[in-house]
Amino acid sequence: MRGYMASVRSPFSWMKRNESQNDEKSFLIPKVRNSTIFIPKKPALLDKTTLESQDFVFFGPPKDHKHSSLTSRCLKYLLFSSNFIFTLLGLLALAIGLWGLVDKESFSQEKIGHIGTDPMLIFVTLGLVLSLLCLTGCVGALRENQCLLRTFAVGVLVLVTLQVLSSIVAYMLRNQIEGYLRSGMLTALGRYQDDLDLRFIMDEIQIGLQCCGADSYRDWELNMYFNCSAPGVQACGVPASCCIDPLENGTVWNSQCGLGAKLLDEFSAQSVIYLGGCLGGISRWIRQHTGITGMVGIVLLGVQILSLFIAMHLVDDIQKSKTC
Repeated sequence: MRGYMASVRSPFSWMKRNESQNDEKSFLIPKVRNSTIFIPKKPALLDKTTLESQDFVFFGPPKDHKHSSLTSRCLKYLLFSSNFIFTLLGLLALAIGLWGLVDKESFSQEKIGHIGTDPMLIFVTLGLVLSLLCLTGCVGALRENQCLLRTFAVGVLVLVTLQVLSSIVAYMLRNQIEGYLRSGMLTALGRYQDDLDLRFIMDEIQIGLQCCGADSYRDWELNMYFNCSAPGVQACGVPASCCIDPLENGTVWNSQCGLGAKLLDEFSAQSVIYLGGCLGGISRWIRQHTGITGMVGIVLLGVQILSLFIAMHLVDDIQKSKTC
């Protein structure tokens, strides 16, 4: 039997015990800690040469791939849904801006000089940027496209940076901004009848803030139609949006309620129109709503930063799934 066993060569190439293994305290099989083992990449006989040259792969505790996949899927559809909503809002703003430009014929030859200051361009620019950026994030999240997600992340990062920098600059230059606002409002007063958008904006500001003009109701003297030297019936008057009660019998808009208001003394005029300017009203409104506006700004900034991190997380997950 011994001869037979000696003649049969074992298929396994066993190594001889070394001196360290002769010690009774040492283990023939190493202890496994935390359920982690080393396994060679390629199956081979465990001879001395193999042990010295073989690369090993470390296998640790199994990861919860199901949980990771579920989280990534939730983040994916969250990013898709939010960007889809903002894409629709951007397209709506773009449509409003284009409709405003076409409806009042801003591209006609006689008004082409004022196209750069047209407030409808704000809607066009904002809608175009918002819709394109959010559409990129929407398609990138749905298709799991790394290029689109990176483009979206870079765009959001640029927007966040611009918003933070503009807030800092606006705070530092708040006195100069008040001067620019006054200049813009005086320009709007002069073009009140010629630009429907500026007329709408001025009427909404004066009705909402209960004010008249930039600094006072006498600023309407800058308008060629409300100037006291004008030949029309609107001379020495103010728009109906300056009136305390612009509705006749509470239902019909009385467009003539401000006619001749500048001919009255201030004591008599204060019962008909608002005497205070809108710049002071804007300052008061900002002071009264500082907390709300600040909270809204922080929330919007937080949403953008969260979208940025979600996009980068999805890019990282896509890369990991491709390397597996």
